[in-house]
Amino acid sequence: MSGRSGFAKIAICNASDPALSTLWIKICGITRPEDARAAAQAGADALGVVFHAPSRRAVDAARLAEIMADVPESVQRVALFVDPPRELVERVCATGCIDWLQFHGDEDAAFCASFRRPYLKALSMRQGIDVERLAGEHEAAELLLLDAFDEKAPGGTGKTFDWSRTRSLPDSIRGKLVLAGGLTPANVAAAVAEVDPFGVDVSTGVERSPGIKDADKIRMFIKGARNG
Repeated sequence: MSGRSGFAKIAICNASDPALSTLWIKICGITRPEDARAAAQAGADALGVVFHAPSRRAVDAARLAEIMADVPESVQRVALFVDPPRELVERVCATGCIDWLQFHGDEDAAFCASFRRPYLKALSMRQGIDVERLAGEHEAAELLLLDAFDEKAPGGTGKTFDWSRTRSLPDSIRGKLVLAGGLTPANVAAAVAEVDPFGVDVSTGVERSPGIKDADKIRMFIKGARNG
């Protein structure tokens, strides 16, 4: 396992102390080395790479080394899956280019934890979802990512959900909550102000086209997220 895996653990501990904490930012759907470099240089804490074939941002494990070649040690490299076969996750982990796993489907906690790597569990905010129950089932997850629900796609839709739905969540969840879904340079400051999450995750909102990031949008997003 990479030595990078403890980075966000330290950040989570710091999140309880406003003097030490800073908003954690993940740029997801990275498909090109130049976009990985741009996000890292702009101050992203993590970069996400999609391994879900139906996604327009999906990449092959064989390209990971190329995409992540210039990413510094301080930046987490996250592999995103949606109800994957075990063999796919193991193949991606075997590249040595991934620090964290992100599960965006209906994977159970035992499956997510079985790869012995830090993981994020994404929850789609469909009507009636019991976030507290699912968070309890995934107690081992380092972070919980709340995303907009779309029956046609598990993420990357550019849609928001009603952020006020997070207000009733207990501190145990809010302390590791990552907000996603429809965030852009124009709305991320308002989202952070309303939800006060541990972190934010963006893909569509910093793109020129699916899978092709815009360096200026990435910079504006990170500035807006951290500075309001």
